[in-house]
Amino acid sequence: MYEKIDSYIERLLAGSTPDKPLWNIEKIIEGKPAVWNYIDGCIMTALLNEAEETGEKKYSDFVERFIDWYVGEDGSMRGYSIDKYNLDDVNEGRVLFDLYRMTGKEKYKKAIFLLHEHLEKQPRTNTGNFWHKLIYPDQIWLDGVYMAQVFSVRFQLEFGGGDCSDTINQIRNVRRLMFDENKKLYYHGCDCSKTVYWADKETGCSKSFWLRSIGWFTVALADIIDYMDPGSDRDEMTGIFREAIEGIAQYADPETGMYYQVVDQGDREGNYLETSGSSMIAYAMMKGARLGVLDEKYIQAGHKTFDGICRKYLKFSDSGELDLGGICLMAGLGPECDLRRNGTFEYYISEPVVENDAKGVAPFLLCYTEVKRFAEN
Repeated sequence: MYEKIDSYIERLLAGSTPDKPLWNIEKIIEGKPAVWNYIDGCIMTALLNEAEETGEKKYSDFVERFIDWYVGEDGSMRGYSIDKYNLDDVNEGRVLFDLYRMTGKEKYKKAIFLLHEHLEKQPRTNTGNFWHKLIYPDQIWLDGVYMAQVFSVRFQLEFGGGDCSDTINQIRNVRRLMFDENKKLYYHGCDCSKTVYWADKETGCSKSFWLRSIGWFTVALADIIDYMDPGSDRDEMTGIFREAIEGIAQYADPETGMYYQVVDQGDREGNYLETSGSSMIAYAMMKGARLGVLDEKYIQAGHKTFDGICRKYLKFSDSGELDLGGICLMAGLGPECDLRRNGTFEYYISEPVVENDAKGVAPFLLCYTEVKRFAEN
């Protein structure tokens, strides 16, 4: 099946334009115009990794053409508004650092500084953590660590003088507030005001352990550690990373190596092995081992998960083309006007499961890149 994965990615790229990418299933379903968004950003990040690993310029050229359509000469981004204070909108900005280095185009640097300004103004909880979005006051989500902190670290290291203490403090708070010592897992969200309807009145945490949120967190830690120089901050992040990986690893499905949509309740009816989060965990495991901050056993564990995804969800359609299934389309917590998104088991398994969405395809490609790195060594 491996030899078919490259052709699968080629098909998605060949059929996508900046305004109509095949992998942004949410936009296709909603029929909304293309705007700067984290979903495309995940694919662009994966393609830059693929370009680095393979040396094939076609991947980085695709990213440049795609991002060029969104970024104006003044650094503005199509459809982006700082006033939403949405951490998701920062994620795609991480590819701008690479594009600026590769091309020298000043518009990429201008966009980087605009997104940095966004984070400078982002509302914060009483712990100093970013609100996930303006519409989610006082709330920390695991997703937000990936969406904002990888960008923030890169900005500090490349343009900001190297002080990553804000990111370190925010991740430290996530560990303190959202890690369950008994389950060894992270809750999806935490309301620091402890007032929103889905939050525990004592801890502020949401009710369940959603796989993809934990996946976002582990991928963020792996990427942040990769950028940081050796030292006490990197050591602290490594400790949190190791603990998170060791915690989730105990919930792997013995047969496939995959993980369940609601991580700790694999035996409950309706739960299912989910592609995007499983890919994220596998990527984080293999990258962590490659960086030397995780035990080498995680190379095999991550590889097993990747193979399990291929066997279970990478299938040929009736037309003879590969499709990647088992991807949770979306999930969240609230806002107050949406009582359905209440963080329960029943909620998480009720969200649509789709094929070929970027939230599954991008981490799958990242994971595939790590598989190829180890195969070449």
